[in-house]
Amino acid sequence: MFDDIDKKIESKINSELSKKDRKKTLDDGFKKNKVVNEVLDKTTVLILYDLIKSKIISYVNGVVKSGKESVLFWAVGPEETNLALKVYLTSTSNFKNRSQYMIGDPRFQKIKKGTKNLVYLWAKKEFQNISKCYDCGINVVKPIHISKNVLVMEFVGSNGRPEKNLLESDVAEIDYHQSLKIISDLYDKANLVHGDFSEYNIFKTKNGLKLFDLGSAVDLEHPHSTDFLKRDINNITNFFVKRGLTVENPDDIFERITK
Repeated sequence: MFDDIDKKIESKINSELSKKDRKKTLDDGFKKNKVVNEVLDKTTVLILYDLIKSKIISYVNGVVKSGKESVLFWAVGPEETNLALKVYLTSTSNFKNRSQYMIGDPRFQKIKKGTKNLVYLWAKKEFQNISKCYDCGINVVKPIHISKNVLVMEFVGSNGRPEKNLLESDVAEIDYHQSLKIISDLYDKANLVHGDFSEYNIFKTKNGLKLFDLGSAVDLEHPHSTDFLKRDINNITNFFVKRGLTVENPDDIFERITK
């Protein structure tokens, strides 16, 4: 009986997801079977079905980017708004290496055992971090909704193609100063340290830089927040040095932010 229900639900979701064909110019990083087996498991299918029923999304166009921990889908909302669905893989073991960003964070004192529980907590943590930054006026992607391992956000880009990140862009002095301001605002306004701040997770848009991927961000009370902050400053400094820009001493930046 339950298998029949599962099949009906899976058929329903597949029908919804196929309403509009994904544009052929998009590169699909997954073969169909791999998407179904590793991303659209039964739990994730039920979540997507619920998101459609709740009118949070209308349909999903296809895969934009895939990684070891998550897959990013381009979705569309009820009012034809472009949305990004970040689906964390519940079958991966990579999240075991992420415990350093959670153990010691006062916001997450109870961590249940098991990879799936860790993935759900990580997704919740990222949503909370983004929401806190967004509410503080920091230029981050707009958070929309979280359901277990599925995070819904604004899609930064057009026609299913995300904006270029700093690594993919030509950069200038203003980009360097905006990067430092984001780090400073995270610390001063949101009481957070990113923990994985780099040229890979900063969009360069016509309205300035926009930060994404905040799952690693920790509260200032985290025992390693100082080390993470120094690493963030060093990472972004090294990037701009390689691009030929004149930069400040990372130690001076650290002192200014933390004074």
